[in-house]
Amino acid sequence: MIDTLLVSPLGEIPLAAMGIATTIIASILGIQMALANGTQLVLSRAVGSGNREALSKAFFSGMLINCAVAALFWMLLTFFDRPLIELLTDNSALHQEVVDYLTISKYIVLFTAITQVMIALFNGLGRTKVPFKGYLIELPVNALLSYLLIHGFDTIGVLSFDGIGVQGAALGSIIAITVRLFYLALYMHFSKEIHMSAPAKNSSMINNIRNHFIEIFPIAANVTILSIGIAVYQLLYSQLDINAYVAITLVMPWIRAGMQFVAAWSHSSAITISQAIGSKKMENLTRDVDASINIAVVISILCAFLFAAISLFIADIYPDLNESTYQALAVIAPLYIFLPIVRGYNTVHGNILRALGKTTAVFKINFIGQWVISIPLCAIIIIGFDGSVFWAFAIQPFEEIVKAIPFRQLARKSLLEFDLAKAEKLMYD
Repeated sequence: MIDTLLVSPLGEIPLAAMGIATTIIASILGIQMALANGTQLVLSRAVGSGNREALSKAFFSGMLINCAVAALFWMLLTFFDRPLIELLTDNSALHQEVVDYLTISKYIVLFTAITQVMIALFNGLGRTKVPFKGYLIELPVNALLSYLLIHGFDTIGVLSFDGIGVQGAALGSIIAITVRLFYLALYMHFSKEIHMSAPAKNSSMINNIRNHFIEIFPIAANVTILSIGIAVYQLLYSQLDINAYVAITLVMPWIRAGMQFVAAWSHSSAITISQAIGSKKMENLTRDVDASINIAVVISILCAFLFAAISLFIADIYPDLNESTYQALAVIAPLYIFLPIVRGYNTVHGNILRALGKTTAVFKINFIGQWVISIPLCAIIIIGFDGSVFWAFAIQPFEEIVKAIPFRQLARKSLLEFDLAKAEKLMYD
């Protein structure tokens, strides 16, 4: 969101390039965060059980898996960046701008692999203020450095820099996340409450890594198909006129940022449930789940009000754009205002179901809702009927509505069936 805001004065072409590049990076980061969130559930169960050895094994297993996946994506971005960009857009004017951004921003993938597992550890331990402070350090550094690197500066002839455009946005982000990584690492090193002992390199650890991967893989697969789906949506939206595409590009970072509130609450709910499962104390499980869902809905409604306020001041946030871009923003405003309500409802259900071990079922609901129903419908509207930006963007809230009923039914059924025997199956170490 910071990068998009700071790049907007450069015009529509850099903004569109930023939209494509950040879609690619965000898709990869989403997969990494999904792996870390899966690890977070394993860590939380270990915390609930009070088993320090299980906690260490879970941490190192999660770190190994996430770093291996990060290395794979980094190589893919290094060797296959241009074919991927050409797949996402046929506008040759955007290609070099996207490449310039990805050349630097691909290193974010490596740093995020480490930081996300560390954050999962702190969250599982209930030390949630630590990663929160890390973000409070990172964001101002990111904003300041990105601004200076994008637009340049001149200190009255003493020191001057012309700025490097979209590359400056990527470089500012890299430096900022590096600062956060050092902060988290130092906190872990000097904390007297965190004792991570390196596990023995034996069959027990290998078995732990395998079971760990088996549990978190459906979560990563779920996010992967959703991320690819977002990329496909982006590809379809790029077939709209440039102003409609830029309008969607401008609102997407706000949607992602706003949804972090309900996503964070959902992850917190999953942590609490996993800790209860690890401790075998599940008397109030149904009551706690109901409370989590109700609060998630309230947060989602507040998020919708926030988006409504943003829609009133969008022209002030992004000045000097084409009038057609502002018109497109006004057309899709009711849709992105409504979207967080139904998406938040589904998000909290999905995370609760994952904590109960229903990761594969969550994957199936998301796959059918997005790939079998919504994406084909979006393609028909844009390519088949040359539909407007309103109907094209309306598919996103429609997709969430389609998934809401099966999520609700599965959650009720799973809670009724969950018992100590099912909890024991989730404790593989």
